[in-house]
Amino acid sequence: MTRLLLTLALCVPLLAGAQAWPSAKPITLIVPFTPGGNVDFAGRVFATRLQEKLKQSVIVENVAGAGGIVGVQRAIQAAPDGYTLLVGVDSPISIARFVTPSAVRYDSLRDLAPIGMLNAAPMIIVARPGLPADSVADFLKLARSQPGKLSYGTSGVGTVLHLAMERVKTLAGIDILHVPYKGGAPIVTDLIGNQIDLAMLVTVATLPQVKAGKIKAIAVTTRERVPSAPAIATLAESPEFKDFDMVAWTGLFAPARTPAAIVERLNRELNDALAAPEVGGKFEEQGALLRRFTPAEFAAFLRQEQADYAEIVRAAGIKEQ
Repeated sequence: MTRLLLTLALCVPLLAGAQAWPSAKPITLIVPFTPGGNVDFAGRVFATRLQEKLKQSVIVENVAGAGGIVGVQRAIQAAPDGYTLLVGVDSPISIARFVTPSAVRYDSLRDLAPIGMLNAAPMIIVARPGLPADSVADFLKLARSQPGKLSYGTSGVGTVLHLAMERVKTLAGIDILHVPYKGGAPIVTDLIGNQIDLAMLVTVATLPQVKAGKIKAIAVTTRERVPSAPAIATLAESPEFKDFDMVAWTGLFAPARTPAAIVERLNRELNDALAAPEVGGKFEEQGALLRRFTPAEFAAFLRQEQADYAEIVRAAGIKEQ
């Protein structure tokens, strides 16, 4: 009985706060990266919409550091009252704990309440213009004929781009060399100059160069073809990669133990925003896909994704550097 009373006493403030939310004070939306990038853009577009719908100030706070880990940690340590939210992405949420375990002091599945997905960015395998491969079949044939000779670039060790190509290598049984860069722009420059053979990048950053004929598109990583580039095949269309579906995503989170009523309300606001031209339309203009999840569906997605990423990291022997 004493334990029950203690539990009820601890819950009363949360219940009272849920009833008052969001009128008590401004909402802080943590973006775990510097201003100006794609994640910051998504956070600010949604913040503007949320502020209008809730009739409450929504302040975007950029908390950069350690590839997003610092900002995620800040959000986890905040009070679970609905007044601190996080714009999270795959790397610090689902990957870092396996690649850089010494830097991650949280369990995102336990310490965060998933609300929904803001957008999903397809990834794409691209090739230098001089590479004698124009399709997935060509690429695999070339790689198998020259094991260890071809190179591919990504924006860093342990990124979702790195993991996606490592899964491709495992499923196809090919050996190509990973060359980590510090960003996507120099990779595209080296591809155009035939300095590197291939790359795994996001479509948002590469489709203009593909459409201009400066680099070749081999395949995208989503199950369905990308609406903005329907001529580009998917990996899933090839027998080696049946059902292959990987994206770089941006999602909305709250600290764990945030009242369910607040999480559900935020989920409704998020999914309504994705249907609006000023939010979802802007994301689609950038080539992103919209996936409307309930909190439970997003949580299930994250659990499966983390299980998959743990296996990819283990099989590829990816380690912190």
